[in-house]
Amino acid sequence: MATTFSFDIVSDFDRQELVNALDQTRREVSTRFDLKDTKSTLDLGETTLTIETDSEFTLQTIHTVLQTKAAKRQIPLKIFDYGEIQSASGNRVRQVITLQKGIDKELAKKLTKLMRDNLKKVQSSIQGDAVRVSAKSKDDLQAAIQLVKSEDWPVALQFTNYR
Repeated sequence: MATTFSFDIVSDFDRQELVNALDQTRREVSTRFDLKDTKSTLDLGETTLTIETDSEFTLQTIHTVLQTKAAKRQIPLKIFDYGEIQSASGNRVRQVITLQKGIDKELAKKLTKLMRDNLKKVQSSIQGDAVRVSAKSKDDLQAAIQLVKSEDWPVALQFTNYR
């Protein structure tokens, strides 16, 4: 019986946990002494997060609070792609943060090439915004996971559908 095992490499995050982290960040910004009079706003869109506040210093402070709350909720910090700081009306600043989700084609090609070059018993294929890795042995799949974890990638990677 020739059974093959597989798993998927994806880049995803739990949106509800992100909403909860944003709520906690808003609550802390509204109650913290150095931030409560800044009239800061955090608006979550479909693929973006917009922060508007008084100055770049308070923007950096809000980044720190947001990253702390996200880390406590196991949200990878690599999903935040910080855009350029823009000036808004009334001497305020605005920054749009893009939320990264999915693996782009170039990164998927790098992942499959890494598997092909280092692990001979493992097959990998690109399936949309995920990479499917399959092998006849679970030990080979574990080696593939360790190989991917040993590198530093520009996006947060998770391993799902381990069968």
